[in-house]
Amino acid sequence: MSAVRALRVAVAVETLSLAVLLVNLVTVHVKAVSSLVGPLHGGAYLAVIACTVLVPGSAGTGARWRAWIPAVGGLLAVRRLRLAPERA
Repeated sequence: MSAVRALRVAVAVETLSLAVLLVNLVTVHVKAVSSLVGPLHGGAYLAVIACTVLVPGSAGTGARWRAWIPAVGGLLAVRRLRLAPERA
């Protein structure tokens, strides 16, 4: 699996897990959901950062520091990497 594909999967997992956590918080707030999805979200956040570092050319695009932004950093990093070839 390429680093870009792994990054996109990690971003999808991070975004979906954040949505589940927020919906759970606003609605019924089941502690079991928080206990299960919380660590999954944290792991996905770390995977986004690691995968962004592994993508070739990510340092020059500014994607690496964007990946550190909580909640939306992965989406911003993927967008920046997608737009990078167009600017070159």
